[in-house]
Amino acid sequence: MQHEPSTRPETTRAPQTPQTTEVTEVTEPVTLPTQRAAGCPFDPPAGLAELREVRPLARMTYPDGHVGRLATGYATVRSIMGDPRFSSRYELMHYPFPGGPEGPLPPAPVGDMTGMDAPEHTRFRRLLMGRFTVRRMRRLSDRVAEITTEHLDAMERRGPGTDLVEAFARPLPALMICELLGVPYDDRERFQNHAHTLMSMDVTPEDRYAAFVGLEEYMGELVAAKRAAPSDDLLGDLAQDSDLTDEELVGVGGFLLAAGLDTTANMIAHGTFALLSNPAQAEALRADPDLAPQAVEELMRYLTIAHTSVKSALEDVELEGQLIRAGESVTLSLEAANRDPERFPDPDVLDLQRKATGHLGFGHGIHQCLGQQLARVEMTVALPALLRRFPTLRLAVPAEEVPLRTNMSIYGVHRLPVTWDED
Repeated sequence: MQHEPSTRPETTRAPQTPQTTEVTEVTEPVTLPTQRAAGCPFDPPAGLAELREVRPLARMTYPDGHVGRLATGYATVRSIMGDPRFSSRYELMHYPFPGGPEGPLPPAPVGDMTGMDAPEHTRFRRLLMGRFTVRRMRRLSDRVAEITTEHLDAMERRGPGTDLVEAFARPLPALMICELLGVPYDDRERFQNHAHTLMSMDVTPEDRYAAFVGLEEYMGELVAAKRAAPSDDLLGDLAQDSDLTDEELVGVGGFLLAAGLDTTANMIAHGTFALLSNPAQAEALRADPDLAPQAVEELMRYLTIAHTSVKSALEDVELEGQLIRAGESVTLSLEAANRDPERFPDPDVLDLQRKATGHLGFGHGIHQCLGQQLARVEMTVALPALLRRFPTLRLAVPAEEVPLRTNMSIYGVHRLPVTWDED
């Protein structure tokens, strides 16, 4: 792929005031809190709230020794996400979690829009935005409802006791993204494991590369078929009506497929876990399905499964009375920002009556989630339908035995054992 010429400006050093010198050079750097409190599967690591209260923008030491920043306050995180002086290019940033690569990361694979800046990002985004509009995604509501009913029927036929991830949360968004892209759902054994590996934070570089190659090979075969024979789906449209190269189309297809498989599945599963752990909220949604759109926004805020992002300063930036130097990585804790009491009163309470507009669960700025409207439709249909079909739905194991995805870039549950009473 021929990359667009770099838009990184020449860096200049902004003058420092005595106050800035004191904040940036005297304050002891922190490390990223990652340990969640036992028995609190829905709360961010406790250290994040403590930092947000005293230092919403703190100096941070990264596992490879780089000293950058950690942003935990809502206003600070949102500001950085929308600021073009901060880059999303992987090769300019340092990895914030232990066990990752040392030094800057490799560049984003071709088609991975998360790791692009404008104008390259703009080109891909404009090409895809018209295919993910609110109107288009709402038209899919009937199909989402149909798939939801089919899987709830299957659960009911099998009787009480199932893993909700495998029986319901994973297949619903998988079927929808496959139909939207034009990916045969029967091929899921070939791509689901690869997508899962790519979302893991603690796999070896070799395993990650193998997963990337496997997904790329699969998409390459599919793109070749779409080029040869037009099809009425997103990949088919792009294959026939865009200027994307085969390499770019393979990359974009793999990126959209992996994202569509994992994120909404975890919101459905983890959202159900949160609702079952808050029976009054579950009953409110069961009694009033019209509450679902508002409930989805609150669950996105409360859970923030896409918990962490990283940016890199392209130039010296003064923010919160501090000077962020060009080249410094800034880790953004979206989960801490979405629990900021300055923005959301009583933020640690799940309240489906809350107007949670402005949350950062789908990101912010030019990289805001492309598929957010599809995700909203899926959750808005699936969650109340599940609760109404099984009024006695409950966990089949103690909450502390539910296995959490603490090692994944998308938080949630690996499995969610549930049961219910038969009529």
